[in-house]
Amino acid sequence: QVQLVESGGGLVQAGGSLRLSCAASGLTFSSYTMGWFRQAPGKEREFVVAIRWSGSATYYADSVKGRFIISRDNAKNTVYLQMNSLKPEDTAVYYCAARLGMGFSAPDEYSFWGQGTQVTVSS
Repeated sequence: QVQLVESGGGLVQAGGSLRLSCAASGLTFSSYTMGWFRQAPGKEREFVVAIRWSGSATYYADSVKGRFIISRDNAKNTVYLQMNSLKPEDTAVYYCAARLGMGFSAPDEYSFWGQGTQVTVSS
């Protein structure tokens, strides 16, 4: 049974930082592209960032480029999202997801999802 468990969300002031973690189990973690998505109230789930199985390639949404950093530790079956210079518009539930194959930004191409962690950025 595959499980993805996010942690690290919370309330932070604008300009602050948070580090999210996603611990995976029940899958061959090192074979999967891992992605982070977010969903704000009343909005569709949107792509944030993804990292290939080896960590050699990363992909960022324009809205977070230069502020967020994704990394992974295949020995720990964990992917991280370091979020810096946070803005109120970053407020959302953040989800990690896992997929095989070459794509990275389409939510419906991800096979497994975590339950999400709330990130709230106050102005």
